[in-house]
Amino acid sequence: MRLTADIWVSAYLTRLRLQDIPAFVVARGDGTAGAVLVKLNTLDGNACCYTRSFDLMSGDRKWVVLTDGDEPSVDASIAKQRSFDPDLWVIEVEDRQGRHLLDEPGLS
Repeated sequence: MRLTADIWVSAYLTRLRLQDIPAFVVARGDGTAGAVLVKLNTLDGNACCYTRSFDLMSGDRKWVVLTDGDEPSVDASIAKQRSFDPDLWVIEVEDRQGRHLLDEPGLS
């Protein structure tokens, strides 16, 4: 059974808050089935955007880099994705250490 997008986002934001990592919803997508992008802003002019990927061979879901580089380029890529999919969620995480917690158990 899959969690709805809004429940997953809420749980993710709570995990980040418990680690004192600032994060916020930049774009709210479909609450039930919207896909989620996570933008990691390292506050040095650079950013990285993650998306969930499905491995057909193993059946696992994992987070992979969609794009990275200077923040304006990453923002442009996210805007392009949103133009294709208005149901897309965008979460921005701000952490100088580059923590996003997406590699922790339970977030795939």
